[in-house]
Amino acid sequence: MYGVDLDKIEPLKEQELERFASERPKSKKLYQRALQSYLYGTPLHWMQQWPGSYPMYVDTAQGARLTDVDGNTYVDFALGDTGAMFGHANEAVVKAICDRMRIGSTMMLPTEDSIWVGEELQRRFGLPYWQMATSATDANRFCLRLARMITGRDKVLVYNWNYHGSVDESQVMLEAGTMVPRHGVAPNAMDFSRTTRLIEFNDVEALERALEPGDIACVLAEPEMTNIGMVPAEPGYHDKLRELTSKHGTVLIIDETHTISTGPGGYTRAHNLDPDMFVLGKSIAGGIPCAVYGVTEAIAERIWSILSRDTTGEEINHFGFGGTLVGNAATLAAMRATFSEIMTEENYAHIIRLATRLEEGVDETIREHGLPWHVTRVGARAEYLFRALPPRTGGEAETARNFQLESYMHLYFLNRGILLTPFHNMALICPAVVDADIDLHNDIFAHCVESLPRE
Repeated sequence: MYGVDLDKIEPLKEQELERFASERPKSKKLYQRALQSYLYGTPLHWMQQWPGSYPMYVDTAQGARLTDVDGNTYVDFALGDTGAMFGHANEAVVKAICDRMRIGSTMMLPTEDSIWVGEELQRRFGLPYWQMATSATDANRFCLRLARMITGRDKVLVYNWNYHGSVDESQVMLEAGTMVPRHGVAPNAMDFSRTTRLIEFNDVEALERALEPGDIACVLAEPEMTNIGMVPAEPGYHDKLRELTSKHGTVLIIDETHTISTGPGGYTRAHNLDPDMFVLGKSIAGGIPCAVYGVTEAIAERIWSILSRDTTGEEINHFGFGGTLVGNAATLAAMRATFSEIMTEENYAHIIRLATRLEEGVDETIREHGLPWHVTRVGARAEYLFRALPPRTGGEAETARNFQLESYMHLYFLNRGILLTPFHNMALICPAVVDADIDLHNDIFAHCVESLPRE
């Protein structure tokens, strides 16, 4: 199915695990200590999901380079799974944060930076009104809450194998055509039958059927699916999505947290999408947790008709939205530096050129070896998947994943100085990457493919 003899991969992986352990003894000792204080041995259980017998502990990260506590250095194509998309410890962001910290970082009051950022969000993404959150998950939650409030409806429509952080309503999957909780999510976590409707991406007929009853408050969508292996939107799909949501009075939310790799205005501006609400997080403050969400004039008017724009009064009017540290001064300073000095047309041109070079090198190796694989690129983000053609749906993408093969390849890369995102075969390019880094990746990819036992 994948063009590889999976039965013969395990001995190769064992050799790579031995090399991993021999080169990272300090990381092993630190992990053994951490098991005594953390529920899963790390601050977040995801940190265990990298290749190897235990997590690699980081010492320093600068630009496109990461060094672990054992002194091994890597070209970082994972970049914190988009959180550090524009590189580590960028001098402009470091200076902005340090300068702000010296004069106060969080006061639950606005600074002048907040006005600059709000105006930049309007200019860059085209929506007139904005709010902030501490994560894209929270921004999505707040958008769902607003959509339900202004429509009076309960249900949220999401796509099979979507990724919107830990939003409760999105923790579902299709199993034999039936919506069930995602693996590891408790069946009693939510009444999913009341909160969620689930369909496949790119399926216009399924979208029409799902919206027809008129009970969907909002569609929460990535412009292209990104976390199960990239699933490109088919030509015309976003036009139909906008047409049908408008027809049925459903709010359209576009979550650009991953597809901001497309360009300075994200996929939305590059492809002239027309969302009612827009969410962006992870990468826009140089590593400080933050997110933003924007709304159209029409949506803002509907919100103000229910929740007055004047929130002063005798009671505490948080309306169910908040976070004491949201929009703090240090975060706003970092966002201003990121937008003004890093998320520039010039930097995007550089990283997209290099991602294209990576894409072309990977594609050449795939074709040279006659593998039924493909590589897809969204701006500065490239990913290879074990099927001949790009998937149309999340379900198709899921069948093209293979843990055994992926874990071997990730470990092979790691042992040779390349860090890929652990959850999938994704390479993300930051402005500090140079041509030689791309050539190293493509060379290692070619040697890794040559090492694979064929069917």
